[in-house]
Amino acid sequence: MQQPEDRRTTLPDDAIPERLDRALARAFPDVSRARLQDLIRSGQVRRDGAVVLDLSVKVGPGADLSVTIPEAAPPTPKAETLDLVVVYEDGDLIVIDKPAGLVVHPAPGHESGTLVNGLIAHCGDSLSGIGGVRRPGIVHRLDKDTSGLLVVAKNDRAHKGLTEQFADHGRTGPLERVYRALVWGVPEPRVGTIEAALARSQRNREKIAVVRDESGREAITHYHVEEVLDPAGLVALVRCELETGRTHQIRVHMSHRGHPLLGDAVYGSAFKTKASRLDEEARAALQALGRQALHACVLGFAHPRTGEELYFESPLPPEMTALMDSLRR
Repeated sequence: MQQPEDRRTTLPDDAIPERLDRALARAFPDVSRARLQDLIRSGQVRRDGAVVLDLSVKVGPGADLSVTIPEAAPPTPKAETLDLVVVYEDGDLIVIDKPAGLVVHPAPGHESGTLVNGLIAHCGDSLSGIGGVRRPGIVHRLDKDTSGLLVVAKNDRAHKGLTEQFADHGRTGPLERVYRALVWGVPEPRVGTIEAALARSQRNREKIAVVRDESGREAITHYHVEEVLDPAGLVALVRCELETGRTHQIRVHMSHRGHPLLGDAVYGSAFKTKASRLDEEARAALQALGRQALHACVLGFAHPRTGEELYFESPLPPEMTALMDSLRR
């Protein structure tokens, strides 16, 4: 059980006056700034012995700051033993090759049997109180029906370091995220970049849409066609590299270009009739896939503690290769 922890620091004589939360983040780099802000609001921070509740109060040279980090709250998700495919694991993080159909985090309708439930059981006491809750630090997610590589932090320091890399989108570091997708038709040009801002759809709150107003968040996908899988050009294998990581980004971007993913019931429903142009074997393989044909095949990042550049690859799952083989034939 993680016990409450008291930390203390005195700002040096040459310290430049700055906001309390920023000064604490500088003094305790292994604790995320968001976590420190929560601790300030909850009365766990003192300046010169007095409780301070204002995040923005200025502190300067000689200020004596103390922080109490409470015992982590019990997790809402329960530990459940799942057959996780662990690609890499150390004391700071774990990389999982997620199968299609596995939900990452508990949510209404999926309160159990999620990746988080399995990680709590797998990692046990090695998990620290990330964000004040005793559960794994989910840094990024994959859709339930998307397979592939995903990294999870085991402690606050790792969570902070990984979150910063994902927020930076790899523009100043080694973060790399590559997916392979089967799409209807052959995108032209065969190598290109899709830049289209995304936001929650106003018509259907379950969907993400391309928008052209200030509500949209920047979204950039680089792609190239790896293979045209059938003589008629009905289906192509496309490699997509994310420069940003928005919800459903690849699925929405490819659909926006007129090349939705095979099996995508949300963003490719208008292309259902295209399946009738496939031969019987390919139609059966598509039905057996039963999901969008999207796989996170490459994940690279800097280790948040050592700085070592880590790189992982995951082969396409059997159901996707079976569909590709049937299309080639």
